[in-house]
Amino acid sequence: MAASFLPSIFTPSTRSLKLYTNNPSSSFSPTSIAHFHSRRRLCKVQATILRENEKVVVEETFQPKISPDDDNNNNEPPEVEPPSSVEKWVIKLEQSINIFLTDSVIKVLDTLYHDRDYPRFFVLETIARVPYFAFISVLHMYESFGWWRKSEYLKVHFAESWNEMHHLLIMEELGGNAWWFDRFLAQHIAIFYYFMTVFMYALSPRMAYHFSECVESHAFETYDKFIKEKGDELKKLAPSKVAVKYYTEEDLYLFDEFQTARLPNTRRPIIQNMYDVFMNIRDDEAEHCKTMKACQTHGNLRSPHASDDDDLGCILPDAGCEGIVDCIKKSITNPPN
Repeated sequence: MAASFLPSIFTPSTRSLKLYTNNPSSSFSPTSIAHFHSRRRLCKVQATILRENEKVVVEETFQPKISPDDDNNNNEPPEVEPPSSVEKWVIKLEQSINIFLTDSVIKVLDTLYHDRDYPRFFVLETIARVPYFAFISVLHMYESFGWWRKSEYLKVHFAESWNEMHHLLIMEELGGNAWWFDRFLAQHIAIFYYFMTVFMYALSPRMAYHFSECVESHAFETYDKFIKEKGDELKKLAPSKVAVKYYTEEDLYLFDEFQTARLPNTRRPIIQNMYDVFMNIRDDEAEHCKTMKACQTHGNLRSPHASDDDDLGCILPDAGCEGIVDCIKKSITNPPN
């Protein structure tokens, strides 16, 4: 019965990926990069590399949709369909709500943790990984109902949650969870945030992704400020054991997976002190911001490790809609023949 609400299925249009790298010592030759482009023709991530001292901006981040009717056989960029005036109004409303909610939480954290850095980071990391659990839960629900499957999104979101989990472990190692009140606050905010994100993601993935971008942007700015204020002190401290193991000793496949704006194997942290630890945590948050920004355009995300020849086994169709409400709306306005 639920499947009857689904609109007709379309195949995403082909679009070339523009990759930017500021690393002149990269081991990727022009030939290998060209080969990467040829294998990633369907990848449409638009995020760019965040430069040092560049501020993460989350307002007006939505990118216009790509028309599903654009069939590009010449591998040329398809024409972009601009959003309607109504859609622009909806986008502005969604982003305004998200920014208001984020600013409200920030004010609470500023009041409770203005001079307690590690407990604040513990609370922040407990909250920051929740959206990825929510995204995965909703995507699994769609797959279980037989509606559609988004394996690339599941894979990337799991990698994001894996990264945030290690941030949380680092803060626990630093004693950020020592006081019961901090644990109590973080856990209860996380529970509320989870169910709110599930509801929001089912209704409007675009809004949910923007809200997560707002949270990650705040995390980036928080760590950036902390590094600038405590940088000299951090350089004298031995690095976190969790950080050393995660960034330098483990298999870094999942580490590359959540950084959808980068080629795999192009970022390999060196951890010598706590300054390096927090620099990399900050940079991780910037990568999350870019991935969340790319997700705000439907069908705009693909695993950095994916290729056109990947065999995904039993493939369910990818619906050309965003969330349940959008599917119902399209089933009414564009009924299947």
